[in-house]
Amino acid sequence: MAVVLLGLFILITLINILYFIGYFSFASAKESPSNSTPPVSVIICAKNEAENLRNFIPVILDQNYPNFEVILVNDASFDDTLEVMEYFKKIDSRVQLVDVQNNEAFWGKKKYALTLGIKKAKNATLLFTDADCKPESNMWISEMASNFEQNKSIVLGYGGYSKSKGSFLNKLIRYETLLTAIQYFSFAKWGIPYMGVGRNLAYTSEEFYNQNGFATHLHIRSGDDDLFVNQAGTSENTAITFNRSSITRSIPKTTFTTWILQKRRHISTAKFYKKKHKFLLASFYFSQIGFWILLATLLVLQIHWPIVLGIVALRLLIQYTVYYKSAKKLDEMDLLWLIPFLELFLIFTQLSIFSMNVFSKPNTWK
Repeated sequence: MAVVLLGLFILITLINILYFIGYFSFASAKESPSNSTPPVSVIICAKNEAENLRNFIPVILDQNYPNFEVILVNDASFDDTLEVMEYFKKIDSRVQLVDVQNNEAFWGKKKYALTLGIKKAKNATLLFTDADCKPESNMWISEMASNFEQNKSIVLGYGGYSKSKGSFLNKLIRYETLLTAIQYFSFAKWGIPYMGVGRNLAYTSEEFYNQNGFATHLHIRSGDDDLFVNQAGTSENTAITFNRSSITRSIPKTTFTTWILQKRRHISTAKFYKKKHKFLLASFYFSQIGFWILLATLLVLQIHWPIVLGIVALRLLIQYTVYYKSAKKLDEMDLLWLIPFLELFLIFTQLSIFSMNVFSKPNTWK
């Protein structure tokens, strides 16, 4: 029995390590943007985001880019969102407005509203972010747009979260976001892009219409970003950018309850990914949970503990090397010393979310 447990632990850990080595494709990647400056339409879909729009739209309009417009889509808000949008449209000719009425809002939810925004855009290059997102620099549009060259029609950026000192939840949210970015950037480098985040995502209108928009998953509550990339992304048409000037930061949730609800919506779309993506993501997750369960079992039973600790040290060394390089690229270095705790907590939180989603459906877009 002891030999079987140790052998299983070695196998599971090896699978985990192979993923970390694979993630090195992003951790060691170099930026190679072109000098491309296509006209860009920035599209922001908002539902009851008046205060965030007041704070962040000026940052968008202050971007250092020669030719861009901002499409503001009011998704049937009942606060002052429409009035705020109308104000910015009045003071800046680059701002265009789409107002989705209540009687339309039920149809496709956010995806319907986004589709109207895309149809309103006059430029073929579309750049998406959220109402609570703030670009890290005034070169955000430039950095994202510079990756559209030759046959590239999709650009994946990093949408991080702002930092809050002394908050474990904030670190957990940012760790989960960092890990997700490491995965979707790495998968894209492997030639099998599987998702992007709507907080920082770009693609061409031609790609959108070639895919018939969101038609194949319009009935699904969320997934306007990840399901679209999962459907449209290929090894030839997808680029990534991780330059710090290309990063956006959002306001993270401040309570576990609201964060769990958000993650339930996000995770509910994963079952619609392509089979190869689901297999690879599930294999990594189960290798993680298996590692920690078997580690605890072997240490409690004191089975070959010197060998076990040596294997743990090797895993941590490889993991930290990859996460260090990745966190340095994406300005998340303060997370490093907490990685084992954050990893363990996130694994079992995700397990709880999976279980909850089996028995009840998560809420839709606000």
